[in-house]
Amino acid sequence: MKIKFPRYAKRRAKLYSLPESVIIEILKGKELSSGVQEIIETVEGFKYPLKIVVTVEDDTITVITNYPLKKGRE
Repeated sequence: MKIKFPRYAKRRAKLYSLPESVIIEILKGKELSSGVQEIIETVEGFKYPLKIVVTVEDDTITVITNYPLKKGRE
């Protein structure tokens, strides 16, 4: 499965100091179906849970955005 990071997602990751490897690891551990998905996951080393929004089409996962969810878990 191919994972794409558009420019916006790369900039958000850089803004919040989120390494792409952490995001890729979270996505590889998930069973994703077609369409838009929101993933909220607590990751060791980060103060807040991470929210990752992706869209899945065929064999490609496109990361729409990623950021720490400062309001806590929803």
